[in-house]
Amino acid sequence: MCDFKIITNTTADLPLSYIKENHLGLMVFNYTINDETYTRGNELDWKDFYALMREGHMPTTSQVNPEECREYFEEYLKENDHLLYLSFSSGLSGSYGNACIAADMAMEAHPGCKIEIIDSKCASMGEGLLVHKAVQMQKAGKSMEETAAWVRENIPHLVHIFTVDDLNHLYRGGRVSRTAAVIGSVVGIKPILHVDDEGRLIPIHKVRGRKKSLNNLVDYMEEKMGKYKDSNDIIFISHGDALEDAEFVRNEVQKRFGISAFMINHIGPTIGAHSGPGTIALFFMGESR
Repeated sequence: MCDFKIITNTTADLPLSYIKENHLGLMVFNYTINDETYTRGNELDWKDFYALMREGHMPTTSQVNPEECREYFEEYLKENDHLLYLSFSSGLSGSYGNACIAADMAMEAHPGCKIEIIDSKCASMGEGLLVHKAVQMQKAGKSMEETAAWVRENIPHLVHIFTVDDLNHLYRGGRVSRTAAVIGSVVGIKPILHVDDEGRLIPIHKVRGRKKSLNNLVDYMEEKMGKYKDSNDIIFISHGDALEDAEFVRNEVQKRFGISAFMINHIGPTIGAHSGPGTIALFFMGESR
């Protein structure tokens, strides 16, 4: 048994095979689409989710509340009395605060156990990459305290850069104005966004055309990596049912920087509900976000 158990959630967009292989705990965020609510044990295939979105069905999402979170902690405490939970960004959800409340309740009920909660200030496979780094440290024999300290220190260096194919989903989430969404869609404007130091989605610039937006992601990576180039032993890429474009970005990164290890996975419903089909996101370590 490991000295501690790492817990993530479905907003990290990690493959289930990776979750199982590394014995990670997983909190499932609920969502509703086409009048059906999906949760743990009742899940919709991600391809079907994006097909419904393309048909015009708009999903809504909900965070894990304190009581649900406590139930997850209680379940994992049966396996290990030391838990390290990397939470979805507090800049995008109240789930971090709920996890803190739940951890206090669980530790009060189970004297001697320890639950460490970290606000990742990350989303999608940016959160997933941070979890992966924690898993690597655990496999190297680091303690929970050492792993948590490294994660906290390196959160500001976990760079997220992404583009969306349809501005209307960002409009629904309050990220762009209705006027910008309408005009941008007509003239083919593709926004480039990142996640800032507070874990919030921030538009940084706009380009015209899909291919240019994909190349711009790699340009930003070149700008941001700096002295962290050698720290990028693996690059994570997530996509909203747009694998071909994700592979294009992978090939560009490989060609420009000589990096050979990648993890590519689809964006799950919790994040995809707000970014929409066609989203492409690139995650790596850099000097700053």
